[in-house]
Amino acid sequence: MSRRILLSFLVLVGMIFAGSAEARRRHHIDATPFSHAPCSVLSRHPCTPSFCSVFNRGPCIPEIDYPVGENLQLTIESVPPRDQDAKYQKPDHDLDTIGDLFSALRSCWSPPPFDTARDGMQMTVRFSFKRSGEMIGSPRLTYASAGTPGDVRDAYLRSINSSLEACMPLKFTSGLGGALAGRPIAIRYVDNRDLRKSSARP
Repeated sequence: MSRRILLSFLVLVGMIFAGSAEARRRHHIDATPFSHAPCSVLSRHPCTPSFCSVFNRGPCIPEIDYPVGENLQLTIESVPPRDQDAKYQKPDHDLDTIGDLFSALRSCWSPPPFDTARDGMQMTVRFSFKRSGEMIGSPRLTYASAGTPGDVRDAYLRSINSSLEACMPLKFTSGLGGALAGRPIAIRYVDNRDLRKSSARP
């Protein structure tokens, strides 16, 4: 009796191992697109930082933690900080990095005239680029400072649209154009000019 139980147990274990081997063979993941194997605490070689769900029952393709998120976010001030003047200068070459893109967008900004401006005004718009460096549609307003009168909000939105249109199309390298195409970018404009000084002038 015990021999039959032992034999049945060995057959069952053999079937489990055979099934696992077959599953590994059928679900083999080619890690070539990721350049390296997924990271592990036991890894002794370069790996791609990633994670898979703890609820996943089989091999999974890891989610790679890219250095730039899905949403590109940028803040542009009307008066750049003194130590960031270089970041507000348009590059003299085709845009090849996210930093180049941000510098070009900062250099485009022209705030509204003082008589239609509001101290500390903030406004955020969102849009996407084509590979060619053109915008896909018009920027969409997603935020404006609370309590802003309609005419002031319209003045800032006009300034944002005209500033961006004056810079379009941006000149992307093929690599950056492919990476940016269709990805949403959100720009927060901050008018940090001292409007009280301007109004005090004769």
